[in-house]
Amino acid sequence: MTVATRRRKPAGEDGTVFDRELDDLPQELRWREWMGRIEAVLFASTSPVGRDHLARVVGQGASVEMLIEDIQAELTGRPYELAQVAGGWMFRTRTQFADAIKAAADLGDQALAFTETEMGVLCAIAYHQPIDRAGLADIFGKEVSRDLLARLRYKELIASGPRSPRPGAPHTFVTTETFLVTFDLQSLRDLPELEIPTK
Repeated sequence: MTVATRRRKPAGEDGTVFDRELDDLPQELRWREWMGRIEAVLFASTSPVGRDHLARVVGQGASVEMLIEDIQAELTGRPYELAQVAGGWMFRTRTQFADAIKAAADLGDQALAFTETEMGVLCAIAYHQPIDRAGLADIFGKEVSRDLLARLRYKELIASGPRSPRPGAPHTFVTTETFLVTFDLQSLRDLPELEIPTK
């Protein structure tokens, strides 16, 4: 004799079952609850949250994209927005309020202030990754200091990439998700096209 079994919902640490579907709620209230859940997850995260993670807190038939659109519509006129960045979504303050934020609490992140050289090296890595120190030296006509690269790594804007095919197989550098978030890019394809000067 076989017994049909229903798929069990995952249980929380305290043994309670997380109800994604919310079948006991009317459709309108269910939608509002799903919107609230997505907002809560995004609010609690310091980095972009992808669609797959958001789908874990809503019903199987729910469109994460439509829920996001409804949340974005409700945020119209607010000083923050829900932005799509680096393959996910996150809350960001609107750029028009940047000066007010800095003036009120000096919250401007000095750790992300760049020297002209740092910005140049970061751009070179972004456009030519994976690239090693010798490749950077070819671009700048001089060696790039390890300290400068360490500062960019400390700011979590670059990371180690695959080994270079050059003799000695030196480490290469690549940009990170933090780089995408910092410069408001969905992916590296969103980098502006390089204008190569003509001779």
